[in-house]
Amino acid sequence: MRISLNVKYLLSFLVFGLCCFFCISTVTSQLMMKNAITTKAAAFYQEGICLSEQYVVNYFEEQENRSTLSNIRSHLTSLDIYLNASIWLITRDGELILDSASSGPATERISIPEFNSVLPGGKYYMTGDFFGMFSEETLSVLIPVSHNYHVRGYIAIHTPMSVIVREKEGYLFSFYVTMILLLGLMFLFGAFHWLMICFPIQRIRKGAGEYALGNYDVPIGMNREDELGFLADTMDFMAESLKDYDEDQRKLISNISHDFRSPLTSIKGYIEAILDGTIPFEIQEKYLNIVLRETERLTKLTSGLLTLNSMDPKQHRLCRTRFDINTVIKNTAATFEGTCTSKRISIELLFSDWESYVYADMGKIQQVLYNLIDNAIKFSQPDSVISVETTLKYDKLFVSVRDTGAGIPKDSLKKIWERFYKTDASRGKDKKGTGLGLAIVKEIIQLHDENINVISTEGVGSEFIFSLTRAEETPSQAAEQSES
Repeated sequence: MRISLNVKYLLSFLVFGLCCFFCISTVTSQLMMKNAITTKAAAFYQEGICLSEQYVVNYFEEQENRSTLSNIRSHLTSLDIYLNASIWLITRDGELILDSASSGPATERISIPEFNSVLPGGKYYMTGDFFGMFSEETLSVLIPVSHNYHVRGYIAIHTPMSVIVREKEGYLFSFYVTMILLLGLMFLFGAFHWLMICFPIQRIRKGAGEYALGNYDVPIGMNREDELGFLADTMDFMAESLKDYDEDQRKLISNISHDFRSPLTSIKGYIEAILDGTIPFEIQEKYLNIVLRETERLTKLTSGLLTLNSMDPKQHRLCRTRFDINTVIKNTAATFEGTCTSKRISIELLFSDWESYVYADMGKIQQVLYNLIDNAIKFSQPDSVISVETTLKYDKLFVSVRDTGAGIPKDSLKKIWERFYKTDASRGKDKKGTGLGLAIVKEIIQLHDENINVISTEGVGSEFIFSLTRAEETPSQAAEQSES
């Protein structure tokens, strides 16, 4: 059964209140009863000591003088009213000599059966019927009357337990009243807490439900500067990001569909024309070459998508090594020798040092250089120069690829890193391009925790600059530099 947070919150307060009342009615009641008995017994004991030293000891010293006994009776009667307790005078043998509750003179002594001056537990007080002398439970305090270190008799002070219970209940009632007031305050605090915590959580839960259904246009909009406000703002930001992501996904699928549809349509058309004899056998080779180029374009497009999909920073796919970036640049530039010769384009290499060692994934950095040089060649005019230059600065090495081609329009500079994006100028010149080259370059550089920037002016050219982390020198290199 699903129980809402509000019901759980209310039930928790009710359970807490019941537990508080249960604790007060059991644990607190027992503790107060025990404390009331101990306090009452201690007060009786102090009164008994004073009574023994001032009045009762004289009675036993004067061999139980009757005139002294009459004087003691008057004091016991007064103290009986003050303490709300009956006071007995008992001999060592357990005979009751005097009872403050009795109004007439004592005619004969009453023997207390099984009297024992040592009370249960070795205490000076006990609860019960005091050796069968009372019909109800009574608190009895026994005080010895001593003279010359000898016990002459005992004073016993008794009060019914019902009196102590009434006193305890009076104190306990104040606890109940206080507890009710505290629960009232807690209820107000709970209501305030619900408005401050539970209600905003409900709004966040409702917003999360809308986001789960794909409705990202319902902001939570909680103007708070605490943790819940931060959570609401984060979820609103997440909704905007998901909305943009969905839009990017739709654009990506649209671009993929467009870039796949065109070559597939060409391939399908030429093959059907060859099969049904529309294209004569003599010129079929020409169209088969077109089909082959379109197939290579699809293969390149698929490889690019797989490359982008594999570049997940969380999977740590980099294989970093220490290598000379100058050698990698030379080898990459050499692969374009045939293309550069046919287009009458030269590549100029400018290195800051004979050797520049970096710490990166050599294969992926080579792919970056290949894409950047390939783009530069595509958009460069014949008889132009492409420059690849390295620059050292602190612990970074910067590599730039500069061409003197058509340049990139200003409104396209921020979009060139997007997948499948092509400028209008490139569509006319780069029929074989997939629009994934710079996206792959961006992903690789970011995977290395490095940066890449572009500087471009229409009609002048473009320059792409990316950074790499310099590798530490080996001991042999350090020795060679010191010798030189």
